[in-house]
Amino acid sequence: MGGVAKKSKLKQALSKIFHFNTWKLVLVFILLCFVAATLLRIDHIRMTELKDAVMEADAGNDDEKIAEALDELQKFTRTHIIFNYFDENGEQKIIFGTGAFYLENQYNRKANEALRLAQEEIDKQGGNMNEYNVHKKVAEICDAEAIKHGWRYPNINYINCFVNELAKYPEADQLTVTAYAKLPSTDLFRYDYASPMWYPCASGIVILICAILLLVIIVRFFIWLFLQIAIFFVNHS
Repeated sequence: MGGVAKKSKLKQALSKIFHFNTWKLVLVFILLCFVAATLLRIDHIRMTELKDAVMEADAGNDDEKIAEALDELQKFTRTHIIFNYFDENGEQKIIFGTGAFYLENQYNRKANEALRLAQEEIDKQGGNMNEYNVHKKVAEICDAEAIKHGWRYPNINYINCFVNELAKYPEADQLTVTAYAKLPSTDLFRYDYASPMWYPCASGIVILICAILLLVIIVRFFIWLFLQIAIFFVNHS
């Protein structure tokens, strides 16, 4: 009789714990995962739109609009979960944020202005246009590579590029680095906004609920397993 009573109590415990079937929890969990994925996708699309707005402002050579677009992109990225795939030197990486991007047009404008000022200084010092022109050609080539790869002076790749390009000109031995030294660093025009791995936005709240549900499902499973083992031993005692 004692064994029957214990068995009855264990079954009652199972019935109370699993009054709401686990499969229903699993179904809700799966549905919420789809909702979370959809919300993450919406946030990613919005981030891409804001990023495109920055690039459009850069193409329009409007520094004020660039600053406004960057500020809006940064604020959105910091207050949303931006799950992103990013290509770095041909390797796909999973990151949280915008990934690195460059304001190439803004850099070119600043660099050209620096070269113009350098030309004026060379002229004042009795320099010649040949020096300026060679430096400009070399800078255009190496700056494009620097923006593409994220180099900045004194990065060895940046220096090597400049030296190799200068070597193509017979008059390179007589040139100075006056104009080159005045060029702005490409690092000033490189942006990479990181997003939090979790934030209490719409997608973050759904993800939190999913995590809690998953924990509940796992706990219920182990409780069910424990009680099944207990019933087995009661039946064979």
